Amino acid sequence: MNQRKSTLYRMLFLSVMLGMSACSRNPVTGKRELSLMSTEQEIAIGKESHPSVVASMGLYDDKKLNDFINQKGKAMAKVSHRPDLPYQFYIVDSPVVNAFAVPGGYVYFTRGIMAHFNNEAEFAGVLGHEIGHITARHSARQQTGQLLGTIGMIGGAILVPQLGQNLDALQQGLQVFMLKYSRDHESESDKIGVEYSSKIGYDARQMANFFSTIKRISDNAGQQVPDFLSTHPDPANRNTKVNQMATAYQQQNKGNYQVERDRYLRMIDGILYGEDPRQGFVEKDMFYHPELRFQFPVPKGWQHQNSPAQFQMTAKDGKSAMILMLAKGNSLDEAAKTLAQELSLNVLESQRTTINGNPAYVMVSRQQTQQQQGQQQQNPQTALQIGTWLIQYNNAIYALHGLAAANDFEGAYRSFRPVAENFRALTDPEKINRKPERVQVKPVPRDGTFKEVMTALGMPANRLEELGVLNSMKSDDRVTRGSLIKIISR
Repeated sequence: MNQRKSTLYRMLFLSVMLGMSACSRNPVTGKRELSLMSTEQEIAIGKESHPSVVASMGLYDDKKLNDFINQKGKAMAKVSHRPDLPYQFYIVDSPVVNAFAVPGGYVYFTRGIMAHFNNEAEFAGVLGHEIGHITARHSARQQTGQLLGTIGMIGGAILVPQLGQNLDALQQGLQVFMLKYSRDHESESDKIGVEYSSKIGYDARQMANFFSTIKRISDNAGQQVPDFLSTHPDPANRNTKVNQMATAYQQQNKGNYQVERDRYLRMIDGILYGEDPRQGFVEKDMFYHPELRFQFPVPKGWQHQNSPAQFQMTAKDGKSAMILMLAKGNSLDEAAKTLAQELSLNVLESQRTTINGNPAYVMVSRQQTQQQQGQQQQNPQTALQIGTWLIQYNNAIYALHGLAAANDFEGAYRSFRPVAENFRALTDPEKINRKPERVQVKPVPRDGTFKEVMTALGMPANRLEELGVLNSMKSDDRVTRGSLIKIISR
């Protein structure tokens, strides 16, 4: 046996021994599997992640809804495969239709998805799906798979040198494999969601129906992706498969499975819908913040995203971006010093100024990577360059950053500067007093089609599809007088 083969065998033996020591039995599948994350580590990840989730999205303040999701969540946790985890359930203040789970028992629903459910059974199915990700240890399994895949590829490149020539192709192949792995997790969680929601008394076929809503949202937004490249199975396929699983479960477990449409609709009556203008909104290329009473322009054609922590804008070509956030410090000098230290900035130039009567501090900096901090001249043209305007306004200091690669910065600066120099007080009463849209639940005034009823309730024709998605109805669906239906109003 030559030394190369001996080394390979020793590595394989060590891998087997490590795998045996890290194997555990999956609580859902019952199979033994390699896991590099303990239950304690899962719980720690959840605790560490929660503050970041809250900071980026905020929590939605509705005691009635929060009590509801906690009641149903705890009931479902008791019948789950891991009832001893410290489960916590939250509604986050986002209009996006989404739900997600973090290891250790943290489950989040957006107010956007709560507005789009049309009965308790739909909610329960998604709740079961998210708890299923936790109980089946999908995050731990995904992390282990990614780590082993990376180790395997690096090891292969070392042991078989010619593989190194095709490392990029191998990495792409690994990514496709990991996508398939994620789709398997989603399908497994669908099955678990059927089981858990059924066990607490809900009709899991409604979970299948909600995937039709997800598909319509995706199609209307133009975000449909091919099934083989998505980390989630196609919603239409999931509808069929989940309906089959739910039907089979009910045939094997006879019972009175509930839907609870009216009770759920009354509970969400008045929920915020869409963006909350009080947290800031964009209209005609201008960002307004009614509560903080300021405004500034958004470069034409730039994409933007708002959150409680910051407002981001990005050029279409992706080569430049701007971010507004609060700065740390009680003075402009303190804010500038803190910013330079925390972001490892090499300040190239700076000056004091005023912006529409507000004291300000302008600086141009270059961010250094750890390698560049020891070699400041390395790749100067590709380093990140930042133009920062610190603006003191209404007892706060705002940092407006413009970011671009150094070789693109001069051109990008011409877009950054008008944004910062037009930061000013918001005084327009119409913008300050802008009310958010809300879901209102109304009794149907007459028998007819969904389209006829929406017209009778004063809804504009150009929002018919949006309202149809919200109610999980098509324009020619029949509705009966006295039944409950959702509309949108301020």
